[in-house]
Amino acid sequence: MIKLIQIYEPGQTPLPHADSAAIGIDLGTTHSVVAIATDGEAEAIHDAHGRAIIPSVVHYDGSHVVVGHEARRAQAEGEADVIASIKRLMGKSAADLQDSGEAAAYTLDAQTSGLVRVKAAGRSLTPVEISSEVLKHLRHMAEEALGRDVSKAVITVPAYFDDAARAATKDAAKLAGLEVLRLINEPTAAALAYGLDANAQGIFAIYDFGGGTFDISVLRLEQGVFQVLSTAGDTELGGDDMDRAIAAYVLQKRGLNVPEPALYAQLLSAARAAKEELTTSPQAGVLWEGERTPLSRPEFEAMVETLIERTLDCCTDALREAGIEPTAMDGVVLVGGSTRIPQVKVKVGEFFGRTPHDKLDPDLVVALGAALQAEALTRGSDNLLLDVTPLSLGLETMGGIVEKIIHRNSPIPSAVAQEFTTYQDGQTALKVHVVQGEREKVEDCRSLAQFVLRGIPPMAAGLARIRITFTIDADGLLSVAAEELTTGAKQQVDVQPSYGLAFEEIERMLRDSMENARADILERLLIEARVEAKRTLQDVANAMARDGALLRPGEREMIEAQCLRISTAIASTDRDKIDHEVKQLDHVVGSFAQRRMDAAIAGALVSKPVDAIE
Repeated sequence: MIKLIQIYEPGQTPLPHADSAAIGIDLGTTHSVVAIATDGEAEAIHDAHGRAIIPSVVHYDGSHVVVGHEARRAQAEGEADVIASIKRLMGKSAADLQDSGEAAAYTLDAQTSGLVRVKAAGRSLTPVEISSEVLKHLRHMAEEALGRDVSKAVITVPAYFDDAARAATKDAAKLAGLEVLRLINEPTAAALAYGLDANAQGIFAIYDFGGGTFDISVLRLEQGVFQVLSTAGDTELGGDDMDRAIAAYVLQKRGLNVPEPALYAQLLSAARAAKEELTTSPQAGVLWEGERTPLSRPEFEAMVETLIERTLDCCTDALREAGIEPTAMDGVVLVGGSTRIPQVKVKVGEFFGRTPHDKLDPDLVVALGAALQAEALTRGSDNLLLDVTPLSLGLETMGGIVEKIIHRNSPIPSAVAQEFTTYQDGQTALKVHVVQGEREKVEDCRSLAQFVLRGIPPMAAGLARIRITFTIDADGLLSVAAEELTTGAKQQVDVQPSYGLAFEEIERMLRDSMENARADILERLLIEARVEAKRTLQDVANAMARDGALLRPGEREMIEAQCLRISTAIASTDRDKIDHEVKQLDHVVGSFAQRRMDAAIAGALVSKPVDAIE
């Protein structure tokens, strides 16, 4: 059978995804948005009622699944089996929530281990399954608006999402019938929406104050290249906290205690309406239970001032990590519905010393940027998106210490290779343990995956050459490969852990690494000294076993006595003493080592013709 191949003129070959339209999706914690871009112009897609902002709420009503505004209404009325803010659980395990306040917002399935599950309508559901319902809803919205099938999307994720949370997002999209062209960081999407890729160079801050979370990212933009320099934030700080502050104010004014859940949900809904009214009016009222409680903008600003200050504390942290002063920024982009509040705009402007970019709807800007990237991937683009990995990735070496291969904030996609060797004579296999974190010891980091490289030829310790390569793709997903270079034996694993890290967990790991930096380095140096000392003892023992005949009278006893002193030092925590005793052993075995070398050379020269000796 003859197969025909289509030939194209140079530069006219279709792009890999150019056969269909692709949408951009902002899969948010409290709200989600879907958008489409045509000829470089992006617009949000509206539902049949003209609404573009869809609550990320799912109601399991018997055998039916309701998503969005109807689900939010069911939640406000106190109905059961309503799940909101599931994004906070993406990639998490049940163990991750044991000491977290997040568990209180969900009915968790206590019978499961590994990936967390939420109980609803008699079912045990993963965050992946629940998120897929939101994505299905957005996909159907797009199909109805565009009048055709939609199967491809660019989806945004927080910059701090780790490998597991990103993998969970892709799995949710797959369940929703969507092929993910790219996962891009939310701040990068916002920068794309403002056209900063084409019209601006320099350092920009993306201030993202949403309904449930706050994130700040510092980006460097240079000739169409986006690079995330640093991120910070708070997953328990958002517009919802302002709503609760207003609700507390109303209850105090009326002399009431917190009501039962259904009434409290209605109060929060009324508080949200008053907050939104205050963005354009100096006066508003909270209408609840037939009574209106007046609220002025100055009163509202006083009750939320500490919340806004918390966002600025995060900004300080992000700028400190990036090594940049607030006034050195070339621009600030506002993202998230809470940035509509006049006080937020003023405070951010004062902090950075410049008027923020706010011409685009802050609720839509991330989805608009995702749509532009979706069009770029299907129609062609010169932009290069360089996101970063939130935590260092490395592997376990002898003594339980970590050798970092890809460091925190390294641009992705990327691939880094490093060569290692064997520790023991005749070693034919090597366990590769992949870890994530900033600490020096494996036990203080997070285990991601393990595999065994077999087929290493037996040889003396230190002679094998094993190349280990870490590769992070454009979506931030990791694969690790190991190859023994003399035989070509290979082994590879795609790192797909069943749970991930929350932003606060990443922050804790970074904070611990800084607070324990000196102690960790000293501990690492001690472990390395012990490992090297043990290797020296093994080498000496092997040498005496093979060439004991070369030892002079009393020499074995001297060497064994010094080896005993090294063993005693290894058991201590005095690194200097270990190093000292190892150096002393070098002196003790010096003449023995010289005789072994002479004997080896003599043996190599036996029976060789004179002209063969150089």
